[in-house]
Amino acid sequence: MNTIINRMQGNTPKFFKILRTIGVTLAAVSAAVFASPAHLPKIVTELAGYLAVAGSVMGAVSQTAVLNEDE
Repeated sequence: MNTIINRMQGNTPKFFKILRTIGVTLAAVSAAVFASPAHLPKIVTELAGYLAVAGSVMGAVSQTAVLNEDE
């Protein structure tokens, strides 16, 4: 467990920072779709659910990437 915490606090490479930002953006877009007061087609809400999962996983995995694992 201590290793995971250290990885989350370590330096993240630039590529994974970009992926993390994309993941957070996807999750935010899906949250906006779910919070929309307008009645949306079922396919749109299903797609928003998939985007929420994909964005969350992408953000979490990208955060655990470290610049130098040797340290």
